[in-house]
Amino acid sequence: MTGSVSPAASSVRRPAPAWLLPLIGPLLLIGLWEAAVQMKLVSPILLPSPQATLLALVKGLAGGPLLKDFAVTLMRTLQAFAIAGLIGVPLGVLLGSNEKAYRSVEFLIDFFRSTPSSALIPLFLLIFGVSDINKVAIAAFGALLIVLFNSAYGVMNARKQRIMAARVMGASRWQVFKDVLIWESLQPTFVGLRSAVSMSLVIVIVAEMFIGSENGLGHRIIDAQQVMNVREMYAAILAAGILGYALNVLFLLIEKRTVHWSGR
Repeated sequence: MTGSVSPAASSVRRPAPAWLLPLIGPLLLIGLWEAAVQMKLVSPILLPSPQATLLALVKGLAGGPLLKDFAVTLMRTLQAFAIAGLIGVPLGVLLGSNEKAYRSVEFLIDFFRSTPSSALIPLFLLIFGVSDINKVAIAAFGALLIVLFNSAYGVMNARKQRIMAARVMGASRWQVFKDVLIWESLQPTFVGLRSAVSMSLVIVIVAEMFIGSENGLGHRIIDAQQVMNVREMYAAILAAGILGYALNVLFLLIEKRTVHWSGR
């Protein structure tokens, strides 16, 4: 019968489901990992199989000691992020609304933002000692500068047309600030917040590695490495990656719901 299309041809033309695309990268990584193990490109002492590592990860997060360390790192990260957000957003918006005020402290913001937070660990040790406060404080400091910078520039780079339109309609400076500038700054502010939560996690894990810690993912990674428990080490590294990825996705969803008018 003319004009008919065979089932085989129609199935070939059908595109792959969209939900399969994000799985390609992880499956490729696991495949390369398994190939390296099977071909013994790396000593089994240094590189366990994916199955063994994932099993250690699942067991650890299903009530094992890894779950406690995961929760501790998450709590420290959220505490540091909350401090950075609560101080950085309003301070950045206020500085951004007065360009002269921002320019007067711009050097300090850019200087400390460009300084690796790990270089400040000895300073924070002198101030706070070896404690949980130290780990949260240094992470909050690093994240604060990111939030402040993005919030301030969001206000300073607000679209001039909307500001002028508000002024033409008789809006006062306070009305322009609260009804235009703050809303215009939301998108860069959320970009800063998303970057800040990732920075908080990175600094917290580094601090857990090198500042006398008894728990946390950073402590578990370095402790497993020192006793050559490579499966636990890789499992802890994967747990840290899962935590970072989950926080990033969470803030992307919050940003899309909050700043849904972005680009309009």
